[in-house]
Amino acid sequence: MKDAQKPERFSLGSLIDKLREGRFCIPDFQRDFEWEPKDVRDLMKSIFLDYYIGTLLLWKGKAENFTALTCIPIYGFTGESHPEFIALDGQQRLTAIYYACFGPAKEFPKRKNAIAFFVNVRDLMEERLDVAFFYHAKNLKKWTDLLANRNRQFEEHVFPFEVVGSERFAVPNWMQGYERYWQDKAKAFTEEGLSEKAAAAALFARDAREFGDLVGGLIQDYQVSYIELDKDIGLEKVCDIFTQINSRGMPLDVFDLLNAMLRPKEIYLRNMWRETKPKLAFVESKKANVYVLQVMSILLQAYNSPRYLYFMLPGEEKPIRRADGSHDKTILIKDVNDFEQRWEAAVAGLESTIGVLKNPREYGAIAPVFIPYPAILPVFAALRIRSQSLSDGSSLDRQNKIRRWYWASIFTNRYSGSVESTAARDFQDVTDWFNDDDAEPGVIRTFAARFKDLDLHSEKRKGAAVYNGIFNLLVISGARDWNTFELPEAETLDDHHIVPVSKAPKGVPDGLINSILNRTALAATTNRQVIGDRLPSKYLKDMIDTHGKEAVIDLMKTHLISENAVEILLRDPLTPADFNEFLNERRRSILVGIEDVLIKRRVGLSAPLRELDERIERIELALRECLVATLGDDVTVLPGNLLQRANEKIAREGNNNPLFDEAAYDALSRRLEYFDLRELQDVIVNKALWPQFQERFGTVNALAQRFDQLAKLRNAIRHSRTVTDLIRTDGEAAIMWFTSVLGLESQRATA
Repeated sequence: MKDAQKPERFSLGSLIDKLREGRFCIPDFQRDFEWEPKDVRDLMKSIFLDYYIGTLLLWKGKAENFTALTCIPIYGFTGESHPEFIALDGQQRLTAIYYACFGPAKEFPKRKNAIAFFVNVRDLMEERLDVAFFYHAKNLKKWTDLLANRNRQFEEHVFPFEVVGSERFAVPNWMQGYERYWQDKAKAFTEEGLSEKAAAAALFARDAREFGDLVGGLIQDYQVSYIELDKDIGLEKVCDIFTQINSRGMPLDVFDLLNAMLRPKEIYLRNMWRETKPKLAFVESKKANVYVLQVMSILLQAYNSPRYLYFMLPGEEKPIRRADGSHDKTILIKDVNDFEQRWEAAVAGLESTIGVLKNPREYGAIAPVFIPYPAILPVFAALRIRSQSLSDGSSLDRQNKIRRWYWASIFTNRYSGSVESTAARDFQDVTDWFNDDDAEPGVIRTFAARFKDLDLHSEKRKGAAVYNGIFNLLVISGARDWNTFELPEAETLDDHHIVPVSKAPKGVPDGLINSILNRTALAATTNRQVIGDRLPSKYLKDMIDTHGKEAVIDLMKTHLISENAVEILLRDPLTPADFNEFLNERRRSILVGIEDVLIKRRVGLSAPLRELDERIERIELALRECLVATLGDDVTVLPGNLLQRANEKIAREGNNNPLFDEAAYDALSRRLEYFDLRELQDVIVNKALWPQFQERFGTVNALAQRFDQLAKLRNAIRHSRTVTDLIRTDGEAAIMWFTSVLGLESQRATA
């Protein structure tokens, strides 16, 4: 591979000879010849002007490689092929040169006829480069006759590029004939006393000689650079290299590569995708076919980059390294049937994942344009499939963890780059978390710690991850229709301005008026009928007059527009300062929504359970404050085993998050953020520390009973388990007890 990075060169003549001999072949995964005639013309012009035309990437061929990639000759080639190189990048250029120089009878792609390419010598020599190079369909008699009549070519100063690909001495013979033709003309005109014509003919003869020197020099000296990959390089590396390449702006697709490799094994990937495509049509991505392969790969080997997809060929051996450092090989997919079953499982997983993604009560991506990151789908689907394959009875808990990972990834822009490596790492981290609650991925805590710093004022680009995430949140939160006050049909929703653009207070920047903070989920008909290009002071007043202020405020809260925000919007006139105040208030409401719905997973909880969950959280925070107030802020007072456990959690997060500041957690008040409810209990009842807490909490046994009751209720709520009457009753008793002994304000449990 090291040597392969040093470009080598063909002379144009050598390249033409290799094209003539069929030395280049095209792998089946390459797209068809897609250039237009003008592209071929422009390439030949670039060569004549001695411009660089890019570097070819060639793979030195051998029999098994030609077979594995189902290689075919260059478009239009009709002779006996002697393949030597597989064109990984440069097919369009090689085919263009072949078609122009060899003039095959085969019709030009997407055209009804074959096309011939020419250069006008006079225009070229006089530097009229915009018209010197041209092409015409061969079916027209004028050009058919011209191609067959060399003297007409000389007379009209037209050089067909097909001459270059004729017999080996065709070019010098043509040039000599062209020069001789005009020399003879000059002599004849001189003998006839036509001095002006003789002088012109003599000039044409001299130009013919210069043109011959130009073409001869190009054939001998023009260099086409190429990189040659060694014939023994592994197919998996070719997969990796291939997908990094772009040819004239057309991305090369690993799906096409795998399709070619699977055909010899009688797996026709394109046909399978044709049947699958309607099932995944909601995802408007050209990479949806690759997503299926990536789901398969993640589940098989945790990786989904192109070089790993290669190992999904049935029977292909993958090198592995054992835990003891020894090396071995394994086969991931044993046969065709195994591959097809895994394909179907991946398709079903993606289809199911798309279903929950667009569900307005689940993830709220009600239309393709509101999916924050299509590229997150493969790992999202793989995690759901893995969760469903486990049978330990904790499915709801795992789905909750997946949900937390998903939203953390969206709001930290985690899938904006390095998608494949991120997906591999996330799949491993989240599946580890399935089995160990302490193995929470760092991105979860990063999201929880930083979401309040989100710059929502500048989120104005529809389709951006955070913008779409906020829109999804509005849908999940049950944003009700402003006309009917009922939940609208999801497919009717789009994001519309709260303060219309046309009514923006003077001086408010366009960026702010278009911010997600000034937009919400409304149906187009509601936008027209209720807002109607009016200020909120007008349309909100009409709504209040019709439905009452309390009902309107309750409605607006479903759009994360608080009562205070409504009061601001009712101001008339609405000044720039008022508008900014509204944006700030809306931002606060949205951040509360993110915390309640996405971080604390209170979406779907009944109002009573949501209230209990909030009260339990306040007790946990109060317990931490009690420990610091009693023990001071020195972590060394903690029991050694608990301190070590917290240190391991912090170290793990530091490894997963390079921006994580471990030193910030040296104080006890911050270190306790990594203690769960039971660990807080263990600190309090520790034999050496208990005397300092005994007066407040009574006896160890009584305290243990209250912690048990509180923990059962907490875990049932947080892990989406059934909250039985007994668990709830005992839990409420524990909440009242802790509220009393911790000095918290008494709160009435919502029935």
